[in-house]
Amino acid sequence: MCVLHEHDQGEAAQAGAGRRGFLRATALLGAAATAGLALPATAEAAPAATASWRPDPDSRRFTLAVMPDTQYLFDGPSIDKAPIESSLRYLLEHGKEENIVFLSHLGDLTENGAQVEITAISEAFRLLDRRGVGYSVLAGNHDVKSSTDDQRGSTPYLDAFGPRRFQGKPTFGGASPDGYNTFHLFKAAGREWMVLALDWRLSAKGYAWAREVLAQHPRTPVILTTHELVVEDDSLSSYGQQLWDQLIEDHDQIFLTLNGHYWPAARATRKNAAGHDVHLHLTNYQNRYFGGAAMIRLYHFDLDRDVIDVETVSPWILGRAAKGLNELERQEIELSGDADRFSVDIDFADRFSGFAPVPPRPARPVSKMLVPGTVAYWRFETPVSGTIRDLSGRGNDLTQVTVGGSTLTWSSDHHPDQPGHGSLEFHGFKSPLKGAYLRTVDGAPLNSATFKAGYTIEAFYRLPADWDASHNAWGGLVSRTGTGRAAGKTEGDPDEPLATLSLSDGPGPQWAVRPLNQQGIATNWGDETAREVWWHVAVVNDGSHTTMYVQGCPVARNPHALAVGLTSVGLPWLLGGYEYGGKIDQILYGRLGDVRIVERALPVTSFMNH
Repeated sequence: MCVLHEHDQGEAAQAGAGRRGFLRATALLGAAATAGLALPATAEAAPAATASWRPDPDSRRFTLAVMPDTQYLFDGPSIDKAPIESSLRYLLEHGKEENIVFLSHLGDLTENGAQVEITAISEAFRLLDRRGVGYSVLAGNHDVKSSTDDQRGSTPYLDAFGPRRFQGKPTFGGASPDGYNTFHLFKAAGREWMVLALDWRLSAKGYAWAREVLAQHPRTPVILTTHELVVEDDSLSSYGQQLWDQLIEDHDQIFLTLNGHYWPAARATRKNAAGHDVHLHLTNYQNRYFGGAAMIRLYHFDLDRDVIDVETVSPWILGRAAKGLNELERQEIELSGDADRFSVDIDFADRFSGFAPVPPRPARPVSKMLVPGTVAYWRFETPVSGTIRDLSGRGNDLTQVTVGGSTLTWSSDHHPDQPGHGSLEFHGFKSPLKGAYLRTVDGAPLNSATFKAGYTIEAFYRLPADWDASHNAWGGLVSRTGTGRAAGKTEGDPDEPLATLSLSDGPGPQWAVRPLNQQGIATNWGDETAREVWWHVAVVNDGSHTTMYVQGCPVARNPHALAVGLTSVGLPWLLGGYEYGGKIDQILYGRLGDVRIVERALPVTSFMNH
């Protein structure tokens, strides 16, 4: 076993964030024992409306709150929400003072996973939902059937705490297709951090999903939370060893893991494949007074001191001090053992040097994007309002078309190498068809252009985690309306549009067109592109042949057949839409960034992402 590098310090040495709770608890204990002294109002009585949860994303001091097994508080007829509501109100009331950025629950929310238990704890967590607080939960062995893994299907737990609960929260990053594993992103100390919340038991699919999430965020420090990992000091359970071997050891981003399940609290440190320490912490108090009383552990990060100060407190008992504490409550108001109040020394700059963040690339002026031959350039740096102007000055303006009442929404999210800093979110759905898309105005010069000398069409796109082929495949990024039949070219499917850059069921980009020199359809196929990642795609025709590039790299399935220009019947182009048989058939589900069309072949070095 590795020697622990975490250590306890005396009270004088721990004058930082970790000591505040100790002094607060000591003062309350003294007050509780002294008649006639005024005490703070109880946590139960504190109005949530006065709470403030506005974390400072740039402060180099911030706090991660952790709540372990609460199962004995939600056990059939023995349900008591007061302790957990006190802990959640504590986060709201002290959020600003302690710069609390996130809460992680470590599973076993309930004793039996029964509907009545899940409903009760779900109602308690609405305290955070109403304030927009970022948090994660995960299933423990008491929340679901313990013999199953994350492919178990529907459960009351998933109905209450599945991905739908977190959709729209600024910290929610995404979920595995089964819904039992999630990742969450928050900003603190001027950079992005991740909480990777994993199910009680990962399947092979769960491991693959977790690895993909880590690969998609290669510069983000990761705190891994799960229900079972450390079993006692310096020891992992057999499943914990599996997690280490299959996920943690080879991913240097994971620097801290948190789990419950076993007791008493314990710690371990192991070196990963990169030779760096990974701190593994077990925190669980269900064996203590009142089932742990929804006790919380506070991880106070201080990047100036290169330390994490850890304290463990019971807000419910703190709030009861005014009523006088019983013997067991006095012992539990704050835990001071070396497994519950300690400091972890981490040289953050050195530990994270292998994946230090790249400074964001600034936006580039429109003028620099108007390379010779640019016939259309659209970027979305503000919400849609009326006509979207063609920034090339060629008059290829766009208007919005809505289907089923849906409209486009704006986001500041964008590809890191995108010239414009913004994107439009399309909400397309196949059946019943709904969404919104953009079309060039009638009479736009682009509508009749045939590009005999060649062309370059570029777009940035990102698909959400819940993109599903059965509902979202073949949504168009950029397409030309008008059918082969209308152009007198009926080889193949005559109802297909004359040109479309769409997303296949992979999902991956596909360019399918009827060139001027062909009756049939010429197709370039891109590889599958992951969800929750920004991509740049370019289709380049040099007057003779067409090549597709993804992230500036040519794809394998580029045809060698001669392809000259694009057939036109004078109808509009679409962004985010795809027509079949002359009617809108599918609408993009995802985000679309800058789009540019140039009437000549561009070298890779002139693409918008360079």
